[in-house]
Amino acid sequence: MVIAIDGHSSCGKSTMAKTLARQLGYIYVDTGAMYRAVTLYCMRNNIIADGQADTKKLQGVMPDIKVSFKLNSQTGLPETYLGNECVETEIRTMQVSNNVSVIAAIPFVREAMVAQQRQMAIGNNIVMDGRDIGTTVFPNAELKIFVTARAEVRAQRRFDELKAKGMQADYQEILKNVQERDYIDSHREVSPLKQAPDALLLDNSDMTIPQQQQWLLQQVEAL
Repeated sequence: MVIAIDGHSSCGKSTMAKTLARQLGYIYVDTGAMYRAVTLYCMRNNIIADGQADTKKLQGVMPDIKVSFKLNSQTGLPETYLGNECVETEIRTMQVSNNVSVIAAIPFVREAMVAQQRQMAIGNNIVMDGRDIGTTVFPNAELKIFVTARAEVRAQRRFDELKAKGMQADYQEILKNVQERDYIDSHREVSPLKQAPDALLLDNSDMTIPQQQQWLLQQVEAL
């Protein structure tokens, strides 16, 4: 069974998907983290600068970029690996956030990541979140959720999250990043962010995490 959770950046998709997967005993896949890992690779290898990517160089190394998830035995949560390196912390920085939509819009990058995502689901019960899970990756998913929230609410959540981790954060910069990513994600040529016709809409602007988790469980139980 596949549960697809799509939606805008910083709307809490990963938190709700992780929790739901743990409650159901399913495998959780954070596809946004996969694109962040590719972006981190590009930043480290001078493939992206000033919002411009060297697509020829990236296409040449794309077959060597492997992203996977491994459970942290202490926390019980999955962590993102770029090759054999855990990059869970590095991919959450604002520098990566400011570049990820550019990398994620490149057709051959999406093709490579979608292939990896589909491979992960073979023979497994999956909760997968991202931008195009219910529309492109798994259009026949048994349950599709599209999550959104007001941009100001999402920026505040992201600000609070970064501050809680002891990282530098500026609310106005984050709000600008959220709005820019919304535009790029929704207008890219390949697999733009949009609600699948059969997806259930969840606006969690004014919901607590327990409220949204209860709502999600109700949708699963209704299947």
